[in-house]
Amino acid sequence: MNDTVRIFDTTLRDGEQAPGYAMDLDEKVRMALQLEALGVDVMEAGFAVASPGDFASVKAIADAVRSSSVCSLARAVEKDIDASAEAIASAARPLIHVFLATSDLHLKYKLRISRDECLEAIRRAVAHARNRCPEVEFSAEDATRTDVDFLCKAYETAIAAGATIVNVTDTVGYATTEEYGALVSSLMARVKGIDRVIVSTHCHDDLGLAVANSLAGVRAGARQVECTVCGIGERAGNAALEEVVMGLATRADAYGGLMTNIRTPEIARSAHLLSTITGIRIPPGKAIVGTNAFAHESGIHQQGVLSKAETYEIMAPESVGMKKTELILGKHSGQHALENRLRDLGYDLDSAQASEVFEAFKALADRKKRITDRDIVALAESRVASHGADGKGWKLDSFVVNSGNHMSATAQIKLVKDGKFAQEAAIGSGPIYAAFQAIEKIIRHRFILEDYRIEAVTEQRDALGEVLVKISDADGKGTYRGRGVSTDIIEGSILALLVAVNRMLAAAARREASGGVV
Repeated sequence: MNDTVRIFDTTLRDGEQAPGYAMDLDEKVRMALQLEALGVDVMEAGFAVASPGDFASVKAIADAVRSSSVCSLARAVEKDIDASAEAIASAARPLIHVFLATSDLHLKYKLRISRDECLEAIRRAVAHARNRCPEVEFSAEDATRTDVDFLCKAYETAIAAGATIVNVTDTVGYATTEEYGALVSSLMARVKGIDRVIVSTHCHDDLGLAVANSLAGVRAGARQVECTVCGIGERAGNAALEEVVMGLATRADAYGGLMTNIRTPEIARSAHLLSTITGIRIPPGKAIVGTNAFAHESGIHQQGVLSKAETYEIMAPESVGMKKTELILGKHSGQHALENRLRDLGYDLDSAQASEVFEAFKALADRKKRITDRDIVALAESRVASHGADGKGWKLDSFVVNSGNHMSATAQIKLVKDGKFAQEAAIGSGPIYAAFQAIEKIIRHRFILEDYRIEAVTEQRDALGEVLVKISDADGKGTYRGRGVSTDIIEGSILALLVAVNRMLAAAARREASGGVV
């Protein structure tokens, strides 16, 4: 066993299966590049055989990522394995992840096969995968509820067939920490050939033990942990990457000095990007990356931290990319200062995008006395996305709304695209609904509003309002998210809808160009 624990990130596969966390291809690639910057050893890009869209996103990630292994999940059947091999063929470090349930419960009621048939399926699948890819992981689904003697046979079969990694899955988050650690220890002692492969953990959080169980597995000899950013995933989620990594880093004394290859200052940026892409906020009390993780309200705590941070902080905020102080920018700040701050926040914008954000920043500075990092991030996300992926989408030129408690709301919207202006008016039950109706008239493409939320980006009366919308194509071809920010909620709503609309129209154009495949 070596002293490095590999981090296998499955945010883009298992994590994305959580309700509300689905991403489109461009969003997945953007997240994958940030995971690469974070330093994950492996990223599970998706389940290539699941759909043409999944295949395309896995392939796009394999094309884009160079330093991390890119993995595709596959059932223990040839068509899944072949689809995975094709999707990750361009990866610098490809990996096929084969799984098959091994518990008697799953064998009897889900797979309807015997133990002998299970072992033969493992042998065939792993051997086929190894013929298609130099690195193959085998996962025994529901391992923690599998008879240990049979589980040993399953892993021995996989290793003999060519598996380079074997994964001990707590699929339904059933095991206690003591049980999981003991299971990994038993496998390390009993499975023939286990010294030639990497042993991995994959723990779910149904009982709130995913991180604890993963670390217990590491202490017992596992040298890979499967996890997700912020712990997102099926049901209650997976082990949280940031908690596993900082648990090992902060308590090296408890884990024999084990290390990871994670660049910890990128942790907060990764978590915030996930939140930005999905529109789901990080809970304030979330360990490591929540807004309250390094906040101190108690006078006793404040006095202690001011005297010596270690009294109440077991890690430095900067070590995970959280800033103790924010650079406050205002209406007298120049574009250079704003661009520097954007780079610090992880935005590498071209000159046109930077100018666009600066224009929005100056407009906001005339309305707000104090502009914080959260305002700047919201502006950058909203304004850069408002043109669509190709920079040629619809853009807001002007709007006028009229509304009152004894009248129907009316909205007049003027948009611009490719230098050409279009204008429409509509009536609705409220000003925002009327504005959305007018936009639908302009774009001539029906959509359904699935979700609409308003949140304050910062505090005080002059706070930016952040609007999050989710729409679906009226033809049922997909769902699309958008966000917009403004001190005017109606303007923010229009900007958010335009982001989603531009994504919907771009996807429709791609489908038409590809004959409906994408």
